[in-house]
Amino acid sequence: MLFLCGLQACHSEQKSKVNQPEIDQQILQESLENINRKLVLEEAAAIDAYAKRHGLQTIKTGSGLQFVVIKHGAGDSIRKGEVIRFKYVTKLLSGDIVYSSEMSGLKQFVVGKGGVEAGLEEAVLHLKHGDAAIIILPSHLAFGLLGDQKMIPSRSTVIYEIEIIENQ
Repeated sequence: MLFLCGLQACHSEQKSKVNQPEIDQQILQESLENINRKLVLEEAAAIDAYAKRHGLQTIKTGSGLQFVVIKHGAGDSIRKGEVIRFKYVTKLLSGDIVYSSEMSGLKQFVVGKGGVEAGLEEAVLHLKHGDAAIIILPSHLAFGLLGDQKMIPSRSTVIYEIEIIENQ
């Protein structure tokens, strides 16, 4: 009987040791989720403040993207699979210009095929050929935790001022 009690005690002790890493992992996961939620809310507030400072009445999407069309073009709506070309200025929330079509030439990509920031791809699907727009990409829709490893720092909100070139 004593042997069974000792065996049971060992088994309970082993079981608690096995569950401890699971509990630690759960606590870590919850902590990271709480920190991430806080960072997302802070970034959203900074984006809203930027839009307010610049008098922008933006449209907000469920992903956190914000945009405003500042000039309506006469072209058709942009659809997935199309190659689009556009003039652009890329800025940070500070107003610092990091890239532009004047520096690097027009940008182009096939809509829906990736190769550009997720937020930029999402935004152009709300535009028409010939439109000019200001697009505000929260960091998770831009370059994320790492930035672009060049001019855009980690966790940066990115602002695009673009003008879609009309199809010829």
